[in-house]
Amino acid sequence: MPTRSASRIFVFGRSKEPPVTYKKRTHTCGELRKSEVGKTATLTGWVDSRRDLGGVIFIDLRDRYGKTQVVFAPQHNAEAHSSADVLRSEFVLSVTGKVAPRPAGTENPDLPTGEIDIEATELNVLNKAETPPFQIEEESEASEDIRLKYRYLDLRRPNMQRNLLMRHKTYQAVRSFYDRNGFVEIETPILMKSTPEGARDYLVPSRIHRGKFFALPQSPQTYKQILMVSGFDRYFQIVKCFRDEDFRADRQAEFTQIDVEMSFVDEADVIAMTEGCIADVFDKVMGTKITAPFPRMSYREAMETYGSDKPNTGFGLKIKDCSSVVATSSFRVFSDAVKKGGVVAGICIPGLVNYTRNQLDGLTDYVKSIGAGGLVYMKMHVEKIENSVEKFVSADESAKIAAAVGAQAGDLVLIISGAWQKALTILGSLRLEMANRLKLVTESSWNFLWVLDFPLLEFSEEEKRFVSVHHPFTSPKEEDVSLIEKDPSKVRARAYDLVLNGTEIAGGSIRIHHKELQSKVFSLLGIADEEAKKKFGFLLEAFKYGAPPHGGIAYGFDRLVMMMAGEDSIRDVIAFPKTSSAMSLMDDSPSEVAKKQLDELHIRIV
Repeated sequence: MPTRSASRIFVFGRSKEPPVTYKKRTHTCGELRKSEVGKTATLTGWVDSRRDLGGVIFIDLRDRYGKTQVVFAPQHNAEAHSSADVLRSEFVLSVTGKVAPRPAGTENPDLPTGEIDIEATELNVLNKAETPPFQIEEESEASEDIRLKYRYLDLRRPNMQRNLLMRHKTYQAVRSFYDRNGFVEIETPILMKSTPEGARDYLVPSRIHRGKFFALPQSPQTYKQILMVSGFDRYFQIVKCFRDEDFRADRQAEFTQIDVEMSFVDEADVIAMTEGCIADVFDKVMGTKITAPFPRMSYREAMETYGSDKPNTGFGLKIKDCSSVVATSSFRVFSDAVKKGGVVAGICIPGLVNYTRNQLDGLTDYVKSIGAGGLVYMKMHVEKIENSVEKFVSADESAKIAAAVGAQAGDLVLIISGAWQKALTILGSLRLEMANRLKLVTESSWNFLWVLDFPLLEFSEEEKRFVSVHHPFTSPKEEDVSLIEKDPSKVRARAYDLVLNGTEIAGGSIRIHHKELQSKVFSLLGIADEEAKKKFGFLLEAFKYGAPPHGGIAYGFDRLVMMMAGEDSIRDVIAFPKTSSAMSLMDDSPSEVAKKQLDELHIRIV
């Protein structure tokens, strides 16, 4: 609550009353109502707008709690009215006056304070302001770069303040939930050992240990597993993580994670606890009731139905497999894809039979830009099926494809063929593109989904080795352990991702807790014993002393708040984010440092 006491200065344990230059506020700018009419109030804040109407000056005074209209008129106080003539946008004021009802017909129903005015009798200009580079208003037309350069002004905008207040409330709700459920909040190091697996580490050179480096944590993964070995069976932390990777709208170099780990649990336990937290957060922060348990879907089903491992299930346009009906097609593009173990699949778009050739050419260019060889389409006219590859695909075969995808008269069918994962991923992107064009995506619904049974490993053509789909500490399913040496590509992970409206907001797994199995997985990943010992020796050593079965999850806190706030970028829910090129425009970082600093770190820039 804002203070209502007089200000005091404390010097060496003694207090002195300073010269009184302004009165402390008695109310915030969003607090006064008609019930306070007749009272004298003092408000402090920034000038949001100023209007001079024939000798009477009106200003809207703004703080983070709201706005109140202040009236300066000669009959209220001539000196205050005269002083108000200099007021401009973003001046900082202290204003004292009587709370008065607005004249009938001038009330503002859009403001909680819209039924009253402050009739100013005293004005103190606490600070003047230059004309800001953009208007401080709900929706700014300024470019993001300008907003980030003047972030301290951008953060005055009401929507930005609402976002950060929502972030604050979400912090508190998360902490309260996990505390009530017996979790212990433990901080883990920010300076740690570099164990690169996945994104690049941010490195911090050591001044004391010449030629050696700390890394900023991509995740507290190894530490939270150590905590389970240490006997803290329920841990959580809201923690900063760092990844030196390319940016996008929902990714930053430094981001916030809700990190959770539990001992003596299986997948169902972690999932149930996570659903409880999500429901509690939405209830407390947004007043929205979320129904659990959430739907669940295997990775394979998600790919084959939606073309994504984080599908948006809030609309239709499901993918249908046509491979069986074109396996012997004379159209080699189809039949060869099936022979090579790939897929031919399509989506049916109801009522779009009149899509123009120009629009279809645009879709073809789109799928080619994301890796497709081309796009086959079929238009379901009442009298016939129009096929873009009619020279190679017969009318009978077209009818079978139409039946396979569930197409009817008036529909448009779009078909992609190729390697299983690549073709389905392209078709999934095309599905989202069509949903956006047709405005099928609604922002008012909350479609939660668990995706399960991910592959443990995937083969990297670039590195010519298997890499972890999640991370190297993820446990394989017990029934698939025997496949690790026989057919690693078929081993499924005890992993789970939580998806909201097509965005992954959390992911986790049951961990490996036996040294022998962990070493076997390291070997599959091409991490030799010596390298494993060098990178993860402390964890493998800990496993020798009785590691319990354990598992956990990490939420993308910024992404979750972004979606709750209805924003498109996590930069709008982070107080001081970096740009898409990993720069802070406000304080101009990263920046050069003095040669003396580099010398102390034994670093030479070439």
